[in-house]
Amino acid sequence: MQDRDLVNDVLEGVKSSLADYARAIAEAGNPQLRQTLTQIRNECEMFQYQLSQAAIKKGWYTPAQPASDQEIAQVRTAFQS
Repeated sequence: MQDRDLVNDVLEGVKSSLADYARAIAEAGNPQLRQTLTQIRNECEMFQYQLSQAAIKKGWYTPAQPASDQEIAQVRTAFQS
């Protein structure tokens, strides 16, 4: 397996973990557990961001196209309604 494949596999695994953390945080009734899970999730998000930035620089990962200002405004309006 090449480095590119390994990095992309890790990125996919981290994205899955982030979704799992979000579900666990939403379900946690204990404030200390919630805080701990939130901290772990935040660290996981930072790791994902740093790894994706390194992969982008090497041409191993292509992120989604940036949203336009209009698209951002539409999403904001939809969630505020």
